[in-house]
Amino acid sequence: MNFEKILNNIPDYTHFLTVDEIDQALIKLGQEYPEKVTVFEAGKSRKGSPILCAKVGKGSRNALMFGCPHPNEPIGAMMAHYFVRAIAENDTLRKALDFTWYIMPVSDVDGTRLNEGWFKGPFTLYHYTRNYFRPAGYEQVEWTFPMEYKRYSFNKPIPETQALMNIIDKTKPIFLYSLHNSGFGGAYWYISKPQKAHVYEKLHQAALSRNIPLDLGEPEMPYIIPFAPAVFKMTSAADSYDYYESVGEDPLTLMKHGEASSTYAGDDCTTLVTEVPYFFEPRIQSNKEMPFTRLEAVMKKLEIVEAQSKLRNKYYHAIEDLISPDNPFAKMVKMGVENSEASIRAERTFAQNNAEYNLSCKESEAMSNLDMPYFYMLFTWGLLIRSMEHELVKSPAPDAAKRLKQLKDECEELMKVDANKAENVLQYSVIPIRKLVGTQLASGLAIASAL
Repeated sequence: MNFEKILNNIPDYTHFLTVDEIDQALIKLGQEYPEKVTVFEAGKSRKGSPILCAKVGKGSRNALMFGCPHPNEPIGAMMAHYFVRAIAENDTLRKALDFTWYIMPVSDVDGTRLNEGWFKGPFTLYHYTRNYFRPAGYEQVEWTFPMEYKRYSFNKPIPETQALMNIIDKTKPIFLYSLHNSGFGGAYWYISKPQKAHVYEKLHQAALSRNIPLDLGEPEMPYIIPFAPAVFKMTSAADSYDYYESVGEDPLTLMKHGEASSTYAGDDCTTLVTEVPYFFEPRIQSNKEMPFTRLEAVMKKLEIVEAQSKLRNKYYHAIEDLISPDNPFAKMVKMGVENSEASIRAERTFAQNNAEYNLSCKESEAMSNLDMPYFYMLFTWGLLIRSMEHELVKSPAPDAAKRLKQLKDECEELMKVDANKAENVLQYSVIPIRKLVGTQLASGLAIASAL
């Protein structure tokens, strides 16, 4: 199949669209093409907003695509926004792929709105992280599917996840595209089933042809299984359980979320995740050997993270008694406070007991371990500051307001210091949104056409 036209016609977006802008465009599309597109309300968010989904075409197989499974990841929403119109208007391609498409551009409506402060730019490390929001695991669309595994069970899917569950239950998709994205580095993929070598090459070319490097640095989780360079087996909550158990930690203490969409969709469904970053760092693709081992780099990273954790814990505990139950920003910080010590201990144990960490460290791995922690700390500062702002707008008692204002000002200054540090150690540039959308779309089409 020839995907050149649909990929070449992606607009040169200068910013990310808001939830309202995407919803309005979807409703308009349904009105323009009522014989091809049915827009329906898949459910309501926790705050009562409609979660819109479009059914496109009448293929013999079903596919489900959903954006913003984490609300700080709008690249997939932009891809879905473009693709839903493109596939509706391209009769030849739609019939050739033979799918009925269920496309939900924004699955976490409420959370995405809390990120809109950075959607229009400027696209800098500071502006992005200062206006960033991400919910705790037990309130994430992606990670609240029900599960039972060994001693652990979770059965509290949030309304947004229930909306996806209903579509999966009714349509039994054979292709599920969970539209995540990363923040920094290069491109990498998760897929639920091994593919032929030429499919991995198509995934690689989806990024490389747009000058987006492969992310050859440290994987997100130390236990994930590679299928090919930068292509990994889809992970699950059960994998996390086994990992914690293998390093001597109690999974029931560390796990506070459910399963992922890929596990819920089942073995008959192929699930793809394409992680592309807002910010590109050339070292992320480097295999140059460094004069130290990967283990030494990981140990140094954990020292940095431990120091950062102590600072975060200090400020969180200083405001903990002032945090109201409806404060969405503090929950992720609290989860870090509760889990960081055991998580660091688990990663240290895993690295010390796996021989591959004794190999020479690649430059990409060195960057992931030694420089990236300064970027990741910015998210913590942003959430801490927004936690305090959330309480300040409620006009608390004078003493509480004074304490919140003083601590907020301190965190603002510390965040600026760390942002400057990150700017100095990371040699980054901003990737055009068109290239990110193109990489996600080309990757999805590569898998869809292989099924």
